[in-house]
Amino acid sequence: MPTLFRFLFIVGIIAGLIYGSMVALVFLVEPKEREVTIRIPSERLNPVKTEQQ
Repeated sequence: MPTLFRFLFIVGIIAGLIYGSMVALVFLVEPKEREVTIRIPSERLNPVKTEQQ
């Protein structure tokens, strides 16, 4: 049984470290805002209609 408790303790520590790092990222990191421009080819906006027989 001690190995199960040791395993659960280690998994709990790892989960706590991951959770703590996620909380730190939320509170300490500020995203940088910037403009994003995406060029869309005119063929996608106005497709050429082909005649079907």
